[in-house]
Amino acid sequence: MLGLDSFIVQHHLPILPQARPIKQKLSRLHPRWSLQVKEEFRKQLSIGFISVVEYPEWLANVVTIPKKDGKVRVYVDFRDLNKASPKDEFPLPHIDMLVDSTAGHSILPFMDGLSGYNKILMALEDMKKTTFIIEWGTYCFKVMPFGLNNVRATYQRPATTLFLDMMQKDVEVYVDDMIVKSRGRADHLAALERFFERI
Repeated sequence: MLGLDSFIVQHHLPILPQARPIKQKLSRLHPRWSLQVKEEFRKQLSIGFISVVEYPEWLANVVTIPKKDGKVRVYVDFRDLNKASPKDEFPLPHIDMLVDSTAGHSILPFMDGLSGYNKILMALEDMKKTTFIIEWGTYCFKVMPFGLNNVRATYQRPATTLFLDMMQKDVEVYVDDMIVKSRGRADHLAALERFFERI
């Protein structure tokens, strides 16, 4: 899966000067979910989203949340790391303003950046800060994971830069969700063509 060039964007994790690294102890997984967690991280390792880490300074645990279908959703508990990282003040669009700006348009195809977060690389110097522990080892993220502070701002910044001249005319963008809007069929194909050429 192709990602965005790190010259365009990468996710940084600045740490507040007074913050000290925290290492969480390995928590126990329910045996029913253990194999699903192992399979999820095996998949992420095989596609290059994570890598093995030795001697980490920061260490977070995995949290599992059962889904209705019997499977489990897996997250990394970045709360300690998030407390130590300042907020990126890049503005996210107001949802109500996006809704208002699409009113009156008869054609509104919605698009989602498939695995969009995972197409942004972690800054090399910050990868080890995302280290997590599971019973099979310690790993860090090479790509931007869910659950970290500022990931929406990191994604919104290049999206805004990319579509700035089209936003509020043909396109609306909220993080990895995009809408190409048209008032009628006649101008819709041209708007879609401009969007896909740009992306």
